[in-house]
Amino acid sequence: VQLQASGGGLVQAGGSLRLSCTASGRTFSTYNMGWFRQAPGKEREFVAAISRSGITTYYAHSVKGRFTISRDNAESPVYLQMNNLKPEDTAVYYCAAQGSWPLLSTRVDYWGKGTQVTVSS
Repeated sequence: VQLQASGGGLVQAGGSLRLSCTASGRTFSTYNMGWFRQAPGKEREFVAAISRSGITTYYAHSVKGRFTISRDNAESPVYLQMNNLKPEDTAVYYCAAQGSWPLLSTRVDYWGKGTQVTVSS
């Protein structure tokens, strides 16, 4: 059972990236999905979440209006579209699956391997 995040990279401030989270080994159709990030020397923090139905989303205040989380259906990959990136968005981004709602780092059931996002000024 694995979640795999991809799509990270190096981008200039103001640029965009789209992260993808795919699952292997099982279906995550019954799970709420989300993204967290961890910058060097900092704790892992919540970024965005989407319900298993795809209807409900919520975001950290720091990314609201710039990031969009989406899933086409319960069995599709989960995406994080990141626009107007800032240097403070630099971190390793992790996708997560959780049966309960809302998403909390202490309640995540499955973590994916992270993908590095670096935003240069």
